[in-house]
Amino acid sequence: MPDRDSKSPKPKFYLTTPIYYANSRPHVGSAYTTIVCDVIARYKRMCGYEVAYLTGTDEHGVNIERAAEAQGISPQELVDKNQQIFRDLWKLLGIQFTDFVRTTSPEHALAVQNLIRRTERLNPKAIYKKKYEGRYCIYDNLYVTDTPEPANCEVCDRPAELISEENYFFRLSDYADRLLKLYDEHPEFVQPDFRRNEVISFVKSGLKDLSISRKSIKWGIPWPGDPEHVFYVWYDALSSYMSGIGFVDGDAKDRPKFKANWPADVHMIGKEIIRFHAVYWPAFLMAADLPLPKQVFAHGWLLFEQEKMSKSKGNVAYPEPIVKTLGNDALRYYLLRETVFGQDGNFSREALITRYNADLANGLGNLASRTLAMIHKYCEGKIPEFSPKFEQAAVGGWNGLEAIANLETITAEIRTAYDEFQFSKATEKIWDIIAHFGDGFLAQQKPWMHGENREMKWFVDSALYIAAQTLWGVTILAHPIVPEATQRIWELFGIPGKIADQRVDQFKWGSLLTGIKIRIPDAVFPRVDKKEALEKIEAMENEIRNPGSAAASAAPSGAAQPAASSGAAAPTGAAPAATPSATPGIITIDDFAKVQLRVAQIKSAERIPGADKLLKIIVDLGDETRQVLAGIALAYAPEDLVGRKVVVVANLAPRKMRGLESNGMLLAASAGPDGKPVLCTFAEEIPPGAKVR
Repeated sequence: MPDRDSKSPKPKFYLTTPIYYANSRPHVGSAYTTIVCDVIARYKRMCGYEVAYLTGTDEHGVNIERAAEAQGISPQELVDKNQQIFRDLWKLLGIQFTDFVRTTSPEHALAVQNLIRRTERLNPKAIYKKKYEGRYCIYDNLYVTDTPEPANCEVCDRPAELISEENYFFRLSDYADRLLKLYDEHPEFVQPDFRRNEVISFVKSGLKDLSISRKSIKWGIPWPGDPEHVFYVWYDALSSYMSGIGFVDGDAKDRPKFKANWPADVHMIGKEIIRFHAVYWPAFLMAADLPLPKQVFAHGWLLFEQEKMSKSKGNVAYPEPIVKTLGNDALRYYLLRETVFGQDGNFSREALITRYNADLANGLGNLASRTLAMIHKYCEGKIPEFSPKFEQAAVGGWNGLEAIANLETITAEIRTAYDEFQFSKATEKIWDIIAHFGDGFLAQQKPWMHGENREMKWFVDSALYIAAQTLWGVTILAHPIVPEATQRIWELFGIPGKIADQRVDQFKWGSLLTGIKIRIPDAVFPRVDKKEALEKIEAMENEIRNPGSAAASAAPSGAAQPAASSGAAAPTGAAPAATPSATPGIITIDDFAKVQLRVAQIKSAERIPGADKLLKIIVDLGDETRQVLAGIALAYAPEDLVGRKVVVVANLAPRKMRGLESNGMLLAASAGPDGKPVLCTFAEEIPPGAKVR
């Protein structure tokens, strides 16, 4: 590894997040991958690498078209708005990406067209044209079957749409042997190992040729020489990993950054898109005779109430409320500590706050506050000298050489954990140092007991030097994980420069300089009240889901709002948010305008075990899907509801029932003496997402 002063060029490291689909707001699940890549990027920079870190937005496809139509704006206006939401969130989270790619940029469009031209020139048989008839999932951009019979998507289990048109096809079936050879000769190409086994099994089961164009969609990159066709979204999106750093044609026109950094060292993705990255993408590159990425790493899902976090299930958590309540580092630490990377993890607001108080406030924050406060009080505010006499006088037979040897061993294990993306192991070992060599050491030696005794100053100085060295060391080691807090601690130490410029690969224990003037310490992680923090986070999340709903969500318990938000059918004439008065009053048009009524199409419906009246219903609102619980099980069979157009109250505060969250309410009338609900529906054709006025 070259040292910092070496005149040789820095080694390169290029990593990417998925290119996020720009049809809706990102949630904690989206932020997870981006934060992980930020940790890797920061760590690699601290090891002397020049890092290229790409993220961006995927802005084409039928979902974008439909979402824009539902909002009454153009697709370009929609993606311009949504890509800025991603940028703003990454800025809030302190993500240090170097490149942001948009698939609607002219540079990207040219790169995609040139990639197909290159493929057709080098492998004329790789691309051909034929009529396609089959089922296609618009939500996962996936061809489900090549027959017209009804079928559900294997990823999201929604009914796939019938597609019948002429497409350009990529001859994927010709690349099975080359792909299997790749996995065999380079087992690191797909990680973790169990994901690699899944990919191998999929390829061995037989590869079908892949449609890479669409004729029925207009919002996309035109096919060169045949503008009636636009590129299939995955061929378009995957190419952004190259176009985003300067790919033009795979030859002389490529930018220097592309030539310096391609192939990518890591494509970091969620497990649900592994097939596209580990099968389709390398085949596309093989056909174009371009170098393959070195690794595709597929991590697990963040589960919320044991289900994948997704807006369609109404079980998402958003990063902004967490960051504004607890700080950026709290979210980063929790996600990396709580989940074994590569496997599914469970997200819990309560567990996050518990981790914050226990590990950040009482752990790193407490060690920083008490160590620096004692140095300020007993050592004239300067890092003290260590005395050799301390080893004979220390409580518990403390041995400096043995302690440093143990710390060096743990540090090597932490670096290995970083290198292997074992983030939970890295954080656990860093916090073990805090507990045993920091707080545990101070509790054992009790330097404050001798703080005013001038004859024992050597003992106090020595103990506080060791504590300061521990704090200094873990601050460097933990910086990729909790960058904001560690930079603040670094500044409290009074050490010039930025902690990010330190070389973690050259770090040695016992090398903290003495005599440095520290700053007056303050609380790095103040403790929070769990109940208050939860209420604040949940209130802000409700406001994100339903703008303007904060007041409604705080309605008195005697109001009619809780019954309405249950998702059950409302009786005839009932307002979605009634006043506490028993007699409905006159309302103004402004009052009515607060209620957002939208057309929704029911995509699926199922009974809830143990609930006689409730159905769990997934509805398509044009620009998003939601989970709604409705008390109509006695009036409607689930299978009879699929495909119906209904009216949904779209800005109702979410409510939990039977452990599930309902994100809206279906409107219905009451019929007959038993009050049987009859859903409000439409006699004429109308698209999902249309506003009801």
